[in-house]
Amino acid sequence: MTLETDRLILRNIVDSDAEDIFDYSHNEDVGPNAGWKPHENIEETKQIINDVFKDEISIFGIILKDTKKLIGTIGLIADPKRENPRARMLGYALSKDYWGLGIMTEAAKSVISYGFKSPCTDIITCCCYSYNKRSRRVIEKCGFVHEGTLHDGEMRYDGEIFDLECFVLSK
Repeated sequence: MTLETDRLILRNIVDSDAEDIFDYSHNEDVGPNAGWKPHENIEETKQIINDVFKDEISIFGIILKDTKKLIGTIGLIADPKRENPRARMLGYALSKDYWGLGIMTEAAKSVISYGFKSPCTDIITCCCYSYNKRSRRVIEKCGFVHEGTLHDGEMRYDGEIFDLECFVLSK
């Protein structure tokens, strides 16, 4: 599956994306904001590609059209916080080099549109840590409605517990 925007190509992850994914995933500012630890080596990235991304039709690499470089990932998964088979959750990560350029909002709007074309999706949710103002801004720009704060809602990989800001978008 491939989606296109003005500046981006969104396509499924393949094994050869490992170097580009590792390039941004080892940064200390990227993973922790999304709840996962920075990748320590390329082998870890390859394992995550196999365990999380491979063969997932609704998870995409974010590719810049002008450079053909993969700079992030975005996708929809079954919402683990809801017992509703028609709910999907949006998740994403982006290289710090590209923060603040509107790239994630552009990618997210495309993936949301794709998600709602499925007759199996009635709502799309998205959560971020309360401290993650950048992610919250992306979520708001995409039209999500704030449902509330899930206090002490998630323990991150390092054992720290954070509040989650929860958002929803209906079909």
